[in-house]
Amino acid sequence: MDLLRSLPIGLYLEKPITWLHTLDPRVKFVWLMVFLLTPIAASPYWRLSLLGWIFLFILSTRLPLRVWSKQLGLVTVFSLILFCVTVLAPDGITANHQPRLPTDDLVLSLPAPTDPSAEEATDAPSSSTPNTAPTASPKTLPQPTAYRYILAKVWIFQITRRSLDLAVRVGSLVFTFLASTNLYLLTTAPEEITASLERLMRPLRRLRVPVSEIVLTLTLSLRFIPLVLEEIQNLVRSIRTRAINWKKLGFRNSSQVWLTVAERLIDNLLVRAEQTASAMQVRGFTTPNAHRVQWYQFQMRRRDWAVLIAALLFVVARFRWGQMP
Repeated sequence: MDLLRSLPIGLYLEKPITWLHTLDPRVKFVWLMVFLLTPIAASPYWRLSLLGWIFLFILSTRLPLRVWSKQLGLVTVFSLILFCVTVLAPDGITANHQPRLPTDDLVLSLPAPTDPSAEEATDAPSSSTPNTAPTASPKTLPQPTAYRYILAKVWIFQITRRSLDLAVRVGSLVFTFLASTNLYLLTTAPEEITASLERLMRPLRRLRVPVSEIVLTLTLSLRFIPLVLEEIQNLVRSIRTRAINWKKLGFRNSSQVWLTVAERLIDNLLVRAEQTASAMQVRGFTTPNAHRVQWYQFQMRRRDWAVLIAALLFVVARFRWGQMP
């Protein structure tokens, strides 16, 4: 199995070039932050509307179905599992509340009468007083509205308003975070991501934040991910070609084999890192400030400004109609 081609999430798709590929990476980063931050303290209707917006963005890109068959499918299944587990789990409000003070703390407990004549008088039925039937328990009054806290009850499971709200919150948040981030990584090159972050983090240099070092580290880590996948792929293939009988080895010997493979993987990654550092030193790279490489030329066009204004209107709509009731 080729991990470099079958990895479900996090790879950049160079072709086909969609309209999201042509946008400025800073504008796409702003939209990503809008999708990640607007669900905070928002109503359930707003969270569900975000799912529709993400699906609309995905359909508008016209990416091949093979791209989303694994990526969006895994995210959707994981979100649905979280939704079902949360909606059927107890909501935590079924605990009985016990008051701190007694309800009848002002009532005095009087002793029982000790006069025998009084006891006989009370025990004898009086002809003047009519026989009274025991009072029936008062019936529960009908609800003035159609409000119900328990929405459905099946066997030992019950769905309440709070459990449904929690399920919508958890499922929508997980799907929004994973799907929006995946769409951003699919349509934005690693160099564009780091260049846009460096441009947006420039004001932090006044606070003596090492922006260039942070961006360089992020660039190297993004470029190092394919090397890690390649090493894992090579080690897996080397084990498969040896046709090891795992049943005869047992648990202990199998664990020793996998520990050896993990140790070899770490050694190979350290060798790759050392080779990368040597290549940078040979090319005269000393510090990020002294040796700068322009990865991407930023240029805001009319389409970028229109999409940025749409993001601002989207945030205004969130505070206008998406507040928590």
